[in-house]
Amino acid sequence: MNRSIVISGLLGVLSLAACDRTPTVINMPATPVAVPGPTGPQGATGSQGETGFQGATGYQGATGSQGETGYQGETGSQGATGKPGENTTVIVTPPAPPAPANWEPYC
Repeated sequence: MNRSIVISGLLGVLSLAACDRTPTVINMPATPVAVPGPTGPQGATGSQGETGFQGATGYQGATGSQGETGYQGETGSQGATGKPGENTTVIVTPPAPPAPANWEPYC
């Protein structure tokens, strides 16, 4: 019985020692960032390109024809003079009534 307690104790200690309860932290390496180096010397200037061809000048278009001017119409004959009237009637319209004092125009 003495051995069974010692063996039980050893098995208990070994089972607890085998169980690791602390989480394992894995550090991932950071993504490398490209850092530009120093600026190099400026290169030589390129040669000038050739000038292109200039197009031909276009021809002048034909002048349009001049339209003819129409003929002047004939002058009409003069009418006969009328007879003098016997009675003359003159119609006089009365003036418009004045606007009321409190009248306001629509604006």
